[in-house]
Amino acid sequence: MTSRDIQRAAEVLRAGGLVGFPTETVYGLGADASNDEAVKKIYAAKGRPRNHPVIVHVSAFGDVATWACDVPAAARRLAARYWPGPLTLILERRAGVSDALTGGQDTIALRSPSHPLARALLTAFGGGIAAPSANRYGRVSATTAEHVRTEFGEAVDFVLDGGACDFGIESTIVDLSGGRAALLRPGSITMQAVEEALGAPLGAADADSPRAPGTLTKHYAPQTPLMLMEGDLIVELAASMARQGRKVAVLARSTLRPLIDGVTWIAAAEDPAAYAHDLYANLRALDAAGCDAILVEQPPLAPAWSAVQDRLTRAAAGSASSDAT
Repeated sequence: MTSRDIQRAAEVLRAGGLVGFPTETVYGLGADASNDEAVKKIYAAKGRPRNHPVIVHVSAFGDVATWACDVPAAARRLAARYWPGPLTLILERRAGVSDALTGGQDTIALRSPSHPLARALLTAFGGGIAAPSANRYGRVSATTAEHVRTEFGEAVDFVLDGGACDFGIESTIVDLSGGRAALLRPGSITMQAVEEALGAPLGAADADSPRAPGTLTKHYAPQTPLMLMEGDLIVELAASMARQGRKVAVLARSTLRPLIDGVTWIAAAEDPAAYAHDLYANLRALDAAGCDAILVEQPPLAPAWSAVQDRLTRAAAGSASSDAT
């Protein structure tokens, strides 16, 4: 991507258009956060319910005051440690901030991305960019420019190609709008890391927590039904399905592919960060294989795997029905 591409993308945003752009987490579907009509285009393109908030991307912590009020010391502490980077903060919204960004809530989701193209675009545009993940609502997130083009076609006016995203899963979301900081979505910045930075334990999401992006029970789902199961059951079920003339796709933690006809097999990385980096690309590849089911081996139930576990659990729930589309 050249500086001309950056300027073109900024011009599209100023004109009220949609831009696909890379962040260090996943690709975003961006619009001018101060333009309600442009933000509405995001919802229309994604098929996203209007009460589901979006994240506003900003260049630096100094921009937070444009969107939020009563910014607590905890927000300053976390931003000093992790911004720019894969951390989203939920804060009390400033008066006049549009319901189109907040889903009608009194809170706003803000983050400062670290990807160099995202930062260059923010600088060239000179304002906040509303940008949920660049995928149809409830479906697998995009981690390459080609994913964005395949997903939306001409519905997106311009796509900045920054290659594959560094982390591959969405940002950690921490709610700081209430009396106690709470983790609403795990990400590459772990709960333990956030607690260390705060010097206090995090609460958990509850019925009073703000709605936040990517936290529905059914989310991140391929169109092919996905089942999450223990590894020793996968080969047994794959063989059973093959005998019935059905095709199965597998995301395993073993390179030992069984000699079964009609099986598409991907051996996932053993390291949790590498697994997360490849997760959505792997799910998209398996979804495109034309199989009757995707079987995913259960990852370890350990803190380092919490973000991956979160995405796979929601993907399994979401692929079982069309409720999240």
